[in-house]
Amino acid sequence: MSKTCLVVDDSKVIRKVARHILETLDFSVEEAGDGQEALDAVARSVPDVVLLDWNMPVMSGIEFLRALGERNVQPRPKVVFCTTENGTAHIRAALDAGADEYVMKPFDRDTLASKLQFAGVA
Repeated sequence: MSKTCLVVDDSKVIRKVARHILETLDFSVEEAGDGQEALDAVARSVPDVVLLDWNMPVMSGIEFLRALGERNVQPRPKVVFCTTENGTAHIRAALDAGADEYVMKPFDRDTLASKLQFAGVA
């Protein structure tokens, strides 16, 4: 059975690129355009991993992470944070809020594959 990934990003282009990469890695992919859509998607069906953007309207990636923690979703999906913010404070905040790994944008297939491996889902 293939693993499932929820790609959360307000950019359609990034979602498309991520979906393409993930499908070559044998993931089945769902998409959400912001943190609130992502929470709704997780409530319907918990993915193995969430590929999460930081800066989004409605609900940011970090707010989504906190909300996910509060809902105590089981089994908890792995979260790989995607960000253009490479400040260590940002990365620290993401990890503190419950992210398992992070990947810098723009990412390629190899980078994403290795991050998913580190997170234990590849």
